[in-house]
Amino acid sequence: MHESSQPLVHVNQLGYLPHGMKRASVATPATAPLAWELRQSGAVVASGTTTVFGPDADSGDHIHIVDFSAYATPGGSYSLRVAGADSAPFSIAADIYQRLTRDAMGFFYHNRCGIAIAMPYAGHERWVRPEGHPQDAHVPCAPGTGDYALDVAGGWYDAGDQGKYVVNGGIATWTLQHIYERSLHLGAGDALPDGSLSIPENANGIPDILDETRWEIEFLLKMQVPEGQPLAGMAHHKMHNDQWTPLPTAPHADQQPRILRPPSTAATLNLAAAAAQAARIWREIDPAFAQRCLAAAARAWDAARANPDRIAPHTDGVGGGAYGDPTVDDEFYWAACELFITTGQQRYREFLLASPHFAALPSAFGKHAAPTATWGQTQALGTIALATVPNSLDDRHIHAARAAVVAAADVYLADQRRQGYALVFAPGEEGYPWGSTSFALNNQLVLALAYDLTKKAAYRDAVLEGMDYLLGRNPLGQSYVSGYGTRPLRHPHHRYWADQIDPSFPPPPPGALSGGPDSQRHDPHIQAVIAAGTPGQRCFDDHIASYSTNEVAINWNAPLAWVAAFLAEQAEQIG
Repeated sequence: MHESSQPLVHVNQLGYLPHGMKRASVATPATAPLAWELRQSGAVVASGTTTVFGPDADSGDHIHIVDFSAYATPGGSYSLRVAGADSAPFSIAADIYQRLTRDAMGFFYHNRCGIAIAMPYAGHERWVRPEGHPQDAHVPCAPGTGDYALDVAGGWYDAGDQGKYVVNGGIATWTLQHIYERSLHLGAGDALPDGSLSIPENANGIPDILDETRWEIEFLLKMQVPEGQPLAGMAHHKMHNDQWTPLPTAPHADQQPRILRPPSTAATLNLAAAAAQAARIWREIDPAFAQRCLAAAARAWDAARANPDRIAPHTDGVGGGAYGDPTVDDEFYWAACELFITTGQQRYREFLLASPHFAALPSAFGKHAAPTATWGQTQALGTIALATVPNSLDDRHIHAARAAVVAAADVYLADQRRQGYALVFAPGEEGYPWGSTSFALNNQLVLALAYDLTKKAAYRDAVLEGMDYLLGRNPLGQSYVSGYGTRPLRHPHHRYWADQIDPSFPPPPPGALSGGPDSQRHDPHIQAVIAAGTPGQRCFDDHIASYSTNEVAINWNAPLAWVAAFLAEQAEQIG
């Protein structure tokens, strides 16, 4: 156990909603309840005694819980004191998740390729930069894989590198587009409208969330193999530099050759799914764009059906991430669901109903951790879409999809209750995976949808409490989001947000999510500073060299934006 005689009081460093659940975790060896005080600017405003939770394997701590949910007075400069130890300061306010939603979405603007990042949208002069990689307007196939070049300008840089990957772009875009669809069909109907985000398109009469996702959709469409070429209709798996670039590298200063890697079935189905989803969203807003998306999605589906075994290998990792994906039955199911919802065509209906993934939401992947979905395991996205977006399936099939969402949420609710720090996550045999914070957030997405479908407050409370871990209520007292909390993410593994190496480069803008603890310690830096066998929640270092614990990525920030947007909406009801 990681114990000290002095308690450590861990709170959500951003704060709490006035009428929402308010809990803190206290690491202490004490076996009997302890007195606690809630203070504002030093004055005691509430008090009580802790509840002994006991040993917590994932952190190595012995934990008590402070529950001060009954206190509802808005204000700042709050802190908790337990046995003489004080927490970080925090606020109680109804609007705490509005700014986080905007900043989490701002991550995507800052990582746009093919456009200058400019004021006032950048937020500060330190993040202003020229257009990155204009050479992406003419990118050739890798030697020996094709004799053509494509205009693949635009899109989002994927993560710490400056590559662009269809498989990761697919799930990230789907998640952000689902913010809009969920709000439209289950929520308040006005998620991130025109004028809500700091982007150049924020006065064009189109919801800003869709302006941002279109930036990536346009790139995904460009990655489709044109007619007249071998494998026409398939999508190139990825594009990136032919060699790894060093840290730091500014996007506009990178002159290395960029190449298209070969098409893959997984990438093609990601394109089909995301473009089919976009087609129905844009149908009344921009019919021509919607038709272009639908045509590309249908072409991609047909191409994938004709080429079901074009597998992206795990070994193609020079110059960019491999994103190897040996199984594509999940992507086939997901794409069929999206195409069916959009078109109602019988061929997609028959395929999805015959799939073993129909109306299933995985809550465990064997030796690995229990996630809703990852870029390589996408079947849950299809079931979620069937459960939450109007479609022409029979009522019994829609009910089955919704029941799967609620059943998975019940698993995640039980997982959270076993956690001393209340994250919505259960590690597998290999402990905390690379990108563990995003695993928790995707699970919170399911809990939020279970609330939408049932209106049971326990699900919404679990989403809210799950944010505590990400924002400082964890054994390290670390906020995994830049710009938020007293100990925020400062030094992500990122080619441009690299001031730790070179002060002429900027720090991360607010709203970037670190991947967080990685039990397997996949990089040399974390292996040097964290010993083998360390409890999973402690396998982290806020250092630019730790790519396995401190990288950022579009598919991680997308569920952060989704969950923050949900809580920003719900705050009006919770208070």
